[in-house]
Amino acid sequence: MTDAIPALPCWLNGEMSTLRDAKVSVLDRGFIFGDGVYEVVPAYEGRPFRFKEHMARLDRSLAELRMRNPMDRAGWAKVVEQLVQAYADHVGKRPEETNQLVYLQVTRGVAMRDHVMPAEIEPTVFAMVNRLYIYPAEERARGVACFTADDFRWKKANIKSTSLAGAVLARQISADQGGNETIMFRDGWLSEAAASNVWVVKDGVVLGPPKDNLVLEGIRYGVFEEICLQMGIPFQLRRVAREEVLAADEILLSSATKEVLPCTMLDGKPVGNGRPGPIYQKLFEGYQQAKRATS
Repeated sequence: MTDAIPALPCWLNGEMSTLRDAKVSVLDRGFIFGDGVYEVVPAYEGRPFRFKEHMARLDRSLAELRMRNPMDRAGWAKVVEQLVQAYADHVGKRPEETNQLVYLQVTRGVAMRDHVMPAEIEPTVFAMVNRLYIYPAEERARGVACFTADDFRWKKANIKSTSLAGAVLARQISADQGGNETIMFRDGWLSEAAASNVWVVKDGVVLGPPKDNLVLEGIRYGVFEEICLQMGIPFQLRRVAREEVLAADEILLSSATKEVLPCTMLDGKPVGNGRPGPIYQKLFEGYQQAKRATS
């Protein structure tokens, strides 16, 4: 089965390796408990996008789990730079000819199984890289189908935790029906999707859930707010009722992999006129400008 895993470059505890060869202990608390956090940094044409914001969120997640950051930002930047170069070498291209997705993970480390947080153990630090899938224009022109579900996950969604069983179950709800994402509601209010933030457009206003413990603050929160300010699009973070989502003119998904993606079908019914709307087009264009400005 190991041969089925691609020999893509990865980084484990200070050493470059490949996904076929890298190994961690069976007693790693990330394996036993999902006791860890992660980040996913897109690199467009070899340049990491919003790296500082990703590092700030990593710090927040680690603090919530009472874990120390094993590296400073310069150290993390070096890991990302090494992986971006290694992947480019692997596919026989220059970094600026590639779009990559760099995954960073920190677990509490290796210890005998006990729910209590062990003191003074070394964190396990892992990072890997792969091609970043860019949605083609024809798929964006159609938009994607989503389905709704109750948000049955825990109330610490603000932590980008490796404990993702809830997200896996939620995503499978839409996958079983041929959908792209599962949009979730907690007590009748919009929270987020299984692997995306969710945005609602009504009468030209972009609405999103507030940044609290019930939602993972995606990096696109800041990106969209900047774009809306530049383009004169009203932008509000507040509680969004289920009824508002069902009556939306547009519904948008955002994540590192999706960037901004229109949801044009929800529970088998068209969103608005069933086509990507004008606010989506503006946010998409603004996002491409933000990518080009990445340095």
